[in-house]
Amino acid sequence: MFRPFEEVVREHGEMVLRVCRVVLGPHDADDAWSETFLAALRAWPDLPEDANVEAWLVTIAHRKAIDAVRTKRRAPVPVGDTPDRSGDLGIPGARDADLWEAVRELPEKQRQAVAYHFVAGLPYKDVASAIGGTPEAARRAASDGIRALRLRYRGAESPGVNP
Repeated sequence: MFRPFEEVVREHGEMVLRVCRVVLGPHDADDAWSETFLAALRAWPDLPEDANVEAWLVTIAHRKAIDAVRTKRRAPVPVGDTPDRSGDLGIPGARDADLWEAVRELPEKQRQAVAYHFVAGLPYKDVASAIGGTPEAARRAASDGIRALRLRYRGAESPGVNP
């Protein structure tokens, strides 16, 4: 039979707190420590008797710390005054109008593959899921799109030169 959970907390509590502090820093470590032991308490009855309790707790603490880091990254960042106008992020500007025009003229699959891979940074596997087909086909569509854009720009920069 397992020993009482309170003994486990007493024995490993400091070590779990150190792990949380190393990953999160002193400010968020206490919450991760609490979350670790709440999760451990829920799973305690199902833990095999021969389990390495210390390693098990470190694994839980690591996961709780990662969750805290992810939550913090997604948290809104306070700003001063917000602008009264909407931003132009993702809207083609006059500075790059010719590039956006060239991208718009690409065939649909090439345009989507270029946008999803080179602009959004998706791997070809995810590009393929989004536009249909295989990752190889997505890679080819993106490659063909970039080649067409390069040919257009080389031709515009060096008239009369065969690219």
